[in-house]
Amino acid sequence: MGLIEFLILLIVAAVCGGIGQSLAGYTTGGCLTSIVVGFIGSYLGLLIARNLGLPELFALQIGGQTFPIIWSIIGATLFTFILALLNRAFVRRRP
Repeated sequence: MGLIEFLILLIVAAVCGGIGQSLAGYTTGGCLTSIVVGFIGSYLGLLIARNLGLPELFALQIGGQTFPIIWSIIGATLFTFILALLNRAFVRRRP
């Protein structure tokens, strides 16, 4: 994977993470956080899809790597919901 493919992969992950955060209604940070949420969302979404026996929907091939767009958005939304719940739980506990 070359530099251009890696940058495209980062941009796609950032967009998927940003869409997931928008759907969840909670933002955890800026562009770098959206990239991380997009990558974690893709792994979480694929894990859910494989355990339920569902196919990969709208997967992009970037530099020999497959990046599932739909499952990444779904996983990023779920991951953002989990982050929001944890944040609310810890913020309420502080005196």
